[in-house]
Amino acid sequence: MTSPELELPIPVPDVAGADAGSAGLPKRSDLTTFQRVVVDTSAAADIGLRTAISTVVGAAVAPTILSTAIRRSQARRERENIAFYADLAARHDSEQSFPAPTAVPNVSFRAANPVAEYIARGHVHNGSFASSFEPINPVMRDKWAKLKRNNIVRFQHWRHSDGPRPTLCVIHGFMGSPYLVNGLFFSLPWFYRSGYDVLLYTLPFHGRRAETNSPFSGYGYFAGGMTGFAEAMGQAVYDFRTILNWLEHKGVDRIALTGLSLGGYTSALVASADDRLQAVIPNVPLVTPESAFDDWWPASKVVQLTRFVGGMSREEAYSGFAYHSPLNYQPRVPKDRRLIITGLGDRLAPPDHAEALWKHWDRCALHWFPGNHVLHVSQPEYLRRTNRFLRPLMFDGAAAKPEPATS
Repeated sequence: MTSPELELPIPVPDVAGADAGSAGLPKRSDLTTFQRVVVDTSAAADIGLRTAISTVVGAAVAPTILSTAIRRSQARRERENIAFYADLAARHDSEQSFPAPTAVPNVSFRAANPVAEYIARGHVHNGSFASSFEPINPVMRDKWAKLKRNNIVRFQHWRHSDGPRPTLCVIHGFMGSPYLVNGLFFSLPWFYRSGYDVLLYTLPFHGRRAETNSPFSGYGYFAGGMTGFAEAMGQAVYDFRTILNWLEHKGVDRIALTGLSLGGYTSALVASADDRLQAVIPNVPLVTPESAFDDWWPASKVVQLTRFVGGMSREEAYSGFAYHSPLNYQPRVPKDRRLIITGLGDRLAPPDHAEALWKHWDRCALHWFPGNHVLHVSQPEYLRRTNRFLRPLMFDGAAAKPEPATS
């Protein structure tokens, strides 16, 4: 059964957004004067953030480019690897591209810090287990086996004592792995008190999965060039699906997935490979990262240099990236269980990415807000929209037991 919505106490301006119409996102002329001001201001602010992140990504890729430039044999291998992923992508078969894990992991738990339990007002534990992921590209397997920290999967679990409950899973964005930050950004205590168990998943190469001497969380995603990025995405999907095995083993029968930015990209890809999700909600997702990198200065110059050094055309590089794009596969979550969220002022994951996914996903539910990639100025509205979307799917016919509202 469903329950009345709990109050949503988050200190963010509640500027109106809306669901997209049958024609897609609104044109600029469709917005109110105030909405246009918010969108324009948000977009200008986002360009600065985009430049900063682009610089970080470019710096991460630079050592690989220099090595490739010096060793022509390495350039040849990279081109062969890209052809490998392009061949997989051309089959449009998610079962071949992303083989399903079969084992239930042996998860170890330790209590989360007291701040986490205070924020959640419930039982919070950090879980970990050894990843059984094996790169789809055989030439990458020896290298991947040496990634000791990355190959320990990590997540945080907020659970009720009378569980298992319907579980909302959350995947963070690039460099944004701290559990506390994500818990507060997504107002997860509110969802928890609404009756959900919550699980926060750490992407490969982030947080405690970052390899020793990584200069920042997420560095490993790009440090291995296009080949390394492809396998990182493969592992992101595989390890999360292994968590799905564990949740099912524990008796959880309703699981929803949302993610922000890179996490939104990952969540859309999971929905292309696994039919066990009750709902999927990509939030400000990238869906064609290669085109985004071409627009992100100064990373755009690094990407162009990568192709030049590797002797690849733009089309060859794009065909390899298609391996891990949700636009390359049919979704395995039904249309009425898909909701996409995008910001009209977003310039890291521009709204045309969300609209491209919306079209590929048969024009499913699409909600826009007038903010940017980080400043979600109508977040209270879209979180309420998210809850209205999820509750019938997650709790109808189930014994939902929301906690009393607290101030």
